Amino acid sequence: QVQLVESGGGFVQAGGSLRVSCTASGITFRVNRVGWYRQAPGKQRELVAEINYDDRINYENSVKGRFTISRDNGKNTLYLQMSGLKPEDTAVYYCNVQDPVFGRYNYWGQGTQVTVSS
Repeated sequence: QVQLVESGGGFVQAGGSLRVSCTASGITFRVNRVGWYRQAPGKQRELVAEINYDDRINYENSVKGRFTISRDNGKNTLYLQMSGLKPEDTAVYYCNVQDPVFGRYNYWGQGTQVTVSS
């Protein structure tokens, strides 16, 4: 059974930093496409950043230069370091892991709230 457990969300003032983490069981991050998505109230869920099994990294344009995604293979944990936070970054952040080639599976964490005040 696959479980993704996120932690590290919270409340921060604009310009501040937060790191969210996602630890997996039942699946190996290193051989999959793993990423962070977010969903703000009234908006669709969107990709924030992802790492592929071949270590290619993609960022959503608005977070480039402010957010850093990383993966600790030994701990099977995914991180998103967020700095220069803006009120528009306020959302529930979700960890995701999916089959990178055939699309056979797609798993989500429960989400962690990040709130940025102005």
